[in-house]
Amino acid sequence: MGGNSLPELCIRRPVLAVVMSLFLVLLGLISFGRLSVREYPNIDPPIVLVSTNYTGASAEILESQVTRVLEEALAGIEGIDYIRSVSRQELSQIAINFHLSRDIDAAVNDVRDRVGRARDKLPREIDEPLVARDL
Repeated sequence: MGGNSLPELCIRRPVLAVVMSLFLVLLGLISFGRLSVREYPNIDPPIVLVSTNYTGASAEILESQVTRVLEEALAGIEGIDYIRSVSRQELSQIAINFHLSRDIDAAVNDVRDRVGRARDKLPREIDEPLVARDL
């Protein structure tokens, strides 16, 4: 036998075989860390916003007469992850986050339906609540 084959060399020099193996592992780890992933899916959670203007109203009045009423009406919609709301001077904003599996168009329709049902419980002086998808 010629003695120039890699297996024979590794048997005769085990330290060289270990160093070569460690070098290949290190090279693989460095290469893996530098790989870029270009095909991440674009995952935007379905969010529906409800905005209501009430000219001349304080944040406290909006909170009690508009925001809470709408939150109670919206709470039973299927697929809600969580609801956030902010009541400011003359403005009530409610953001409804849905589960990723929820169809955004169906969610918007459900929110519009619930807001429409709750309209009689809201003050007459408010502007019509606006329901929109968060883009």
